[in-house]
Amino acid sequence: MLDKWIHAVTTVFSPKILLFLGQGLLNTLYIAAVAITLSLIFGTVLGLMRNAKEKPVQWIATIYIEVVRNIPLTLFIISMRFMTKLPPLESGIAAMTVFTSAIVAEIVRGGLNSVGKGQWEAASSQGFSRLQTMWHVIIPQALRRIRSPLISQFVTTIKDTSFCAMVGTYELSFTSKIVAAHRSIVTAEDILVLYLVVALIYYVINRMFSGIARRERGNAMKGVER
Repeated sequence: MLDKWIHAVTTVFSPKILLFLGQGLLNTLYIAAVAITLSLIFGTVLGLMRNAKEKPVQWIATIYIEVVRNIPLTLFIISMRFMTKLPPLESGIAAMTVFTSAIVAEIVRGGLNSVGKGQWEAASSQGFSRLQTMWHVIIPQALRRIRSPLISQFVTTIKDTSFCAMVGTYELSFTSKIVAAHRSIVTAEDILVLYLVVALIYYVINRMFSGIARRERGNAMKGVER
């Protein structure tokens, strides 16, 4: 019995398998980083649109956010892969961006709404226009307050990249499936050790970013108390 577990550990921790899993991990982080960066751009625009005074602008942003948030991510991933000519990696990024932008928009909107009306009044008394107030006063304060939820969303996005495996994107989950089907993985112990390693990788990375998010939340709370 012990021999099987030793063989499983030796097999999974071979340089070739670890290197292959590492390539999948890099793709996972790349997809998540690009998706959250693009989502921050589009989500900020959508959040500002939803807070705009013009009703048609509000409606456009609201419809997009509500529709996207109530459709499963997997449908966007499948649609982007088979209804466009994008390769698996790029289609995964596009789908994640479309979906995550709606969530980031709500985070941004919450940050904007958390800034007190007194800030608007103070800026107006100094002769700032609405646009100047938004750009120089409101947005900087809102961004400081939403750093923690944005990092938490990045953690969620890292985990959600595993859905891209269904369309052949070479991220961590998909590479682990390929390894599991390799001829060197022959026993239940081999497969169990393999997926324990993959789960540990996800845990360590997400735990690290979750710790950063908690620290940012604590700093934000101290700023509010001051």
